[in-house]
Amino acid sequence: MSYPTKHALETPTLLSRHQGDPAVKTLEGWRGVGGYETLRHAAGMAPDDITGIVRDSGLRGRGGAGFPTGLKWSFMPKDDGKPHYLCCNADESEPGAFKDREIIRWTPHLLIEGCLIAARAIRAGHVYIYVRGEFFQETVPLTDAVTEAYEAGIIGKNVMGTGWDCDLTVHFGAGAYIAGEETGLMNSLMGNRAEPWAKPPFPAQAGAFGMPTTVNNVETLATVPMIVDGGAQWYRQWGTEKSPGTKLWSCSGHLVNPGNYEFELGVPLSKIIFDVCGGAPGGKKIKAVIPGGSSTALLAGDELDCDTTYEGLQEAGSSLGTASPIVMDEDTDIVAAMRRIAQFYAHESCGQCVQCREGTSWVVQILQRIEAGDGKPEDIGTLYDLCEQMTGRTICVLADSVVFPLKSSLDKFRHEYEAKMTRSPMVAAGAAG
Repeated sequence: MSYPTKHALETPTLLSRHQGDPAVKTLEGWRGVGGYETLRHAAGMAPDDITGIVRDSGLRGRGGAGFPTGLKWSFMPKDDGKPHYLCCNADESEPGAFKDREIIRWTPHLLIEGCLIAARAIRAGHVYIYVRGEFFQETVPLTDAVTEAYEAGIIGKNVMGTGWDCDLTVHFGAGAYIAGEETGLMNSLMGNRAEPWAKPPFPAQAGAFGMPTTVNNVETLATVPMIVDGGAQWYRQWGTEKSPGTKLWSCSGHLVNPGNYEFELGVPLSKIIFDVCGGAPGGKKIKAVIPGGSSTALLAGDELDCDTTYEGLQEAGSSLGTASPIVMDEDTDIVAAMRRIAQFYAHESCGQCVQCREGTSWVVQILQRIEAGDGKPEDIGTLYDLCEQMTGRTICVLADSVVFPLKSSLDKFRHEYEAKMTRSPMVAAGAAG
């Protein structure tokens, strides 16, 4: 398959180049643009050679954590005689993210090809694509593509005549946010509640069905075929040393032009928000942006001149996450926005950890009180205390997902919390007494 070079176009379209084209949804259409030729080549490669190319490319997980993909694959045991599994995380439950479903919708064969190449690299004989249950329309092309690929001998016994066997199953979840966490996903896949488990054991030691397993995001796996085809250095022509390549961005909120876009990593966030997405409607000022989906820290409107890399957004006080900026204009009620986010996570908590189960509920109750005008001055201190108690003390990071946006909103917009309290009859009466 022919891929562009950096000098051929200003904004690279690698993952998104075929989105919007219904022809490539079919096996015939995908083969017409060179599809599955990279898989044919990779099926004859040594697994470690595939892993080496991906490791050298610097590809990092696109599901939020940003862990180096090739390094993750290298953790899988070799010649252990056990079945190995690959789980493709297509749950995409992070509020603000809607990129993976577009890959599934428009280029399902690209995802299948990436899954099979990754399976070859980690010596897996079975791939599970765990899809978010609400993706009804989006999964029709995917299930059709899987059927086509099986009938063509691309999946199953003797993949493309190479003598290698690999099956693929599309598994539908039930819409639980926590199933997006890799161990919660595997528990759900095995028929259990989608509850994360404490590590160790790590998935590469004992994952799905107690066997060595690797879990990768949809966007991560869809990037693999072009890296194996073009090579590690070809992919590194975009981005930075620590954050190579391109990234899909799901831009939502108060924007003139919301939607999915693809940029090389390192483009200033302000360029994405203002030059591409047109800023806020009506020329309004932007008050805040949550850059990586609802679980990341807020950036104020004057903090957007930062590089969109893993390291750049970390230096700015937030994180890249799923690259799903939620934009809030000058009229946004920050307290109401934080209450809504906290409600979501409180509802989605699996309840295993006290700090998460009780902490998220208390955060919601306090924010509801403040929003209603019944807040007390000590509520802000209590929220900070809750943030401290909820951070890094649970099996998974759901509790932290509440803390990051909440604490940053308290740090940067404390005056909005206090303003609601000064209007409170309860506080006013207390001050008068």
